[in-house]
Amino acid sequence: MIFGICAAIVVILACLYCFAVAPKKAGAAQKAPFMGLMAAHRGLYEKDQSIPENTLEAFRRAAAEGYGVELDVQLSRDGEVVVFHDDTVDRMTTFRGRVDSFTLEELQSMPLKGTDHRIPLFTDVMAVLNGVAPTIVELKSTPNYDELCRKTLAILRTLKGPYCVESFDPHIVRWFYRNAPDIMRGQLTESFGHWREGGAKLWQAFLMHTLCANFLTHPQFIAYGRGPRPLCWFLGKLTGAAHVYWTERPDSNHAWLKQRYDCLIFEHYRPETRYKK
Repeated sequence: MIFGICAAIVVILACLYCFAVAPKKAGAAQKAPFMGLMAAHRGLYEKDQSIPENTLEAFRRAAAEGYGVELDVQLSRDGEVVVFHDDTVDRMTTFRGRVDSFTLEELQSMPLKGTDHRIPLFTDVMAVLNGVAPTIVELKSTPNYDELCRKTLAILRTLKGPYCVESFDPHIVRWFYRNAPDIMRGQLTESFGHWREGGAKLWQAFLMHTLCANFLTHPQFIAYGRGPRPLCWFLGKLTGAAHVYWTERPDSNHAWLKQRYDCLIFEHYRPETRYKK
C-alpha cells in the first residue's frame, strides 16, 4: 500500500514537472528561417572591438556575408529603444552609469571603444536588417519591461522580418505570449552553476535552469548557454520546440553543436552561413 502511494506521488510529481517545463511547439513557417542558421552574436564585430559589437557596421557586415543576427535592446532614460548589451556603459565607453540613466542624445555622444561608432537606435538597425538577415532580438531585463516590450513590438510590426524575440526574463517572454503570439519567442537560460556564478539566488538559479516558468511563458524555442543541459531541454526536443545555442566560438565542438541545436549564435570567426538540419 505504502509503495503504491509513493509510486503514485512520484508519477503525479513527474506529470506536474513535465507540464511546468514543456515548451510550446513552433510552427513550421515560424522556425524555417532559423533552422540551421548561423547568427552573428551582436553582429559581425571584431574581437578587438575595432568594429564594436551591436553597431550598424557590425550588422551591415553580417547581412552582407549572409549571416543571421542576434542583438540586444533596452530603453534609454527618455524611452527610446536602443541596441546595446550591458546594463551599464562602463565596458564599451569611457563613461560610467546604467544605460537607462542616459538620454538617447547622451548615449549617442559616447564613442564605443574609442572608435567613431555610436550606440544605435533599434529602428536604424532594423532598417539595415529588414528582410535581409533573420534577426534574433533579445530584450534585456528591466523593471520597465512592459514599456520595452510595447515599443519593441511596435517597431517589429513595421518590418518584413524574419525575426523572433527572446529574453532571460520570463516576464518578457510571457508578455509576448499574451500580446504577440504570432511572433516566435524563446527563453534564454544556462546551467545552474553559471546562474550562481552570476549572482543569482539558489531558488532563482534552480527555476531558471529547470525552466519551471515555461507553463506561464510557453516559449517556442530554448536558447541555451554554457554547461550541462537539463532534463527539460530534452523534453523540449520531444515537444517540437526549437533549440538555439549561444555562444559558439572558434574552439567550440562545432560538429557536436550542429547535431544537437537548430540554430547557432557565433562570434570571433567566419563559419558557413547555414548548416544542414
